[in-house]
Amino acid sequence: QVQLVESGGGLVQAGGSLRLSCAASGRTFSSYAMGWFRQAPGKEREFVARITWGGGSTYYADSVKGRFTMSRDYSKNTVYLQMNSLKPEDTAVYYCAVSPRRLASRGYEYEYWGQGTQVTVSS
Repeated sequence: QVQLVESGGGLVQAGGSLRLSCAASGRTFSSYAMGWFRQAPGKEREFVARITWGGGSTYYADSVKGRFTMSRDYSKNTVYLQMNSLKPEDTAVYYCAVSPRRLASRGYEYEYWGQGTQVTVSS
């Protein structure tokens, strides 16, 4: 069993920054991927970013590439999503998730999910 707890969401003006955190506990993650997804009201959940826990390689959706950076801290079993140059269209509930597939980028490939944290970007 894996537990994921997100934090760091909030209200920010367009052009501002936020850093989301996702603390993981339970099983070990040496060969896993951890991802961030988001869901805006009335829209489907979409992939945002992924990091392989072991190697640390990252992959981003085109919509956030160059603005968002995902990283991980082994000692804290935590991943982060640094979000810069935020836009109103980034407004959504952000979820972190764990997948046993290193290159997972689709929601169905992820087994465990956090409860989500709200990010609101005002114009």
